[in-house]
Amino acid sequence: MEGDCLSCMKYLMFLFNFFIFLGGACLLGLGIWVIVDPTGFREIVAANPLLFTGAYIMLAMGAMLFLLGFLGCCGAIRENKCLLLFFFMFILLIFLAELSAAILAFIFRENLTREFFTKELKKHYQRNNDTDVFSSTWNSVMITFACCGVNGPEDFEAIPHLPHSSSEKAIPEACCQRELQSREGMFVNKEECLKGNERFQNRQGCYTVILNSFETYVYLAGALAIGVLAIELFAMIFAMCLFRGIQ
Repeated sequence: MEGDCLSCMKYLMFLFNFFIFLGGACLLGLGIWVIVDPTGFREIVAANPLLFTGAYIMLAMGAMLFLLGFLGCCGAIRENKCLLLFFFMFILLIFLAELSAAILAFIFRENLTREFFTKELKKHYQRNNDTDVFSSTWNSVMITFACCGVNGPEDFEAIPHLPHSSSEKAIPEACCQRELQSREGMFVNKEECLKGNERFQNRQGCYTVILNSFETYVYLAGALAIGVLAIELFAMIFAMCLFRGIQ
């Protein structure tokens, strides 16, 4: 009977560690995606060290969970007490670190407000100057999501033009409608757009567009984080039970 209980515990331990392995792989992939930064969000929030560092923390956590899931599976199969104890202590530290990160993310969530991005845009944006990383990144985002500024075209009224510009309040080219939402896409009517014809401009602000686009993914990421924490907690319980059951 005791042997059956131990076998069941080994199976459950292996199962939980397999989910930790998958959770680590997901976090690792997400961290890599943020750092590779296909749409330029890293540069937009580069002025905020907390957000920039968060991507690397997520990458590190994903890599550690990936490794720990693998080690936990090996410890359960081989019934190695030292490996199980190492697994328990290490995953406890990760659990506490993730819990702290979640609390910090909740506390500093106001850094992702509309006002924060508006202030950063007006402070650093240089319109069509693609040699500036911040400006180039914003232009890419506006083209990709067919939006303009944070709140709308009015965000650019207080932003100075480049020396060769002829209009004081013209929106940047990135706000003009295109047939295809990429830098290679042809303008619908660039001249009329820059003259102020709203028919050929993207009038909706990027904050609303991006928030709507990623709302589902935010909830999914939150659910995934809660699931990972729960799995880690159960894995620690089973690891200690298995540790105590091994003769």
